[in-house]
Amino acid sequence: MSAVRHVRLAIIGSGPAGYSAAIYSARAMLKPVLISGPATGGQLTITTDVENYPGFAETIQGPWLMDQMRAQAAHVGTAFIDDTVDAVDFAEEPFRLTLASGETVLAESVIIATGAQARWLGLPSETTFKNLGVSACATCDGFFFRGKSVAVVGGGNTAVEEALYLAGLASDVTLIHRRDELRAERILQERLFAHPKISIVWNSAVDEVLGDMTVPEGAFNPVGVQGVRVRNLQTGAIDDLKIDGLFVAIGHAPSSEVFKGQLRMSKSGYIKVKAGTVQTSRPGVFAAGDVTDEVYRQAVTAAGQGCMAALDAARFLHQKDHNSAQETEKLQVSAA
Repeated sequence: MSAVRHVRLAIIGSGPAGYSAAIYSARAMLKPVLISGPATGGQLTITTDVENYPGFAETIQGPWLMDQMRAQAAHVGTAFIDDTVDAVDFAEEPFRLTLASGETVLAESVIIATGAQARWLGLPSETTFKNLGVSACATCDGFFFRGKSVAVVGGGNTAVEEALYLAGLASDVTLIHRRDELRAERILQERLFAHPKISIVWNSAVDEVLGDMTVPEGAFNPVGVQGVRVRNLQTGAIDDLKIDGLFVAIGHAPSSEVFKGQLRMSKSGYIKVKAGTVQTSRPGVFAAGDVTDEVYRQAVTAAGQGCMAALDAARFLHQKDHNSAQETEKLQVSAA
């Protein structure tokens, strides 16, 4: 028979949102249990240099930051389960979480912080040069390409916005799109077409990321990306484009599959929350970070939402305790 664990608050996910929720809820004496998921620490564990997280004057490493958040959450009383959630049932309280190990967690409240994953091109060379010139976040990594040549792959709002953002930092930006027209909103397209530093390669796909894995003497990292091999999808012509950085902007996929049918979601799979809050369509279940954020997708915004979720979960549970105490008091009066 599988084990059953009863908890006041279960947190699903272990990135900035999950760890922040754990820290705040543990300090509120909720004794949270955090279920880490398949990738402990989330996307920051595959991010090397982090320069935009507040509080650090020098560049820090993403895995180190996640280790510090986890240690802080543990220090204030968070318990951890290094497992994944295979199924959930939010139909009634306590909420039921079924883990891959077979364990069942029954929780009075749940915070979902499972994040989202960038969609990649699927090229072996892309994987080789991730964090060495290949990125899926211009606002995260654009700073490293000031005055350099970069390319953006994609044709939707995200790709155009990233190209416009990078144009304020890089010497030049090339947008590579597999069709002959963009899917982005018209106003964004107009800004893109009018920008003197942005050029477009139509009807084309990236076949290979070109670069050098040699570490120069006195350096810590390889040379990295030096170009991309682009194939025209109509003519088959191959052209090598010399660049210093490649930004893949073909969308993100929220890690929300297990919650389908349980909570309201957008067409793209992001968990919907009440405007200005982290409250999902099910009272007592909260969502924070990239799993609900289609716009910002930053570590600091995820951490902030994790804090909000913890505070709201505390209010929910305290109100539940209050209502239970009142009901008990009524029963005692009736029995007297």
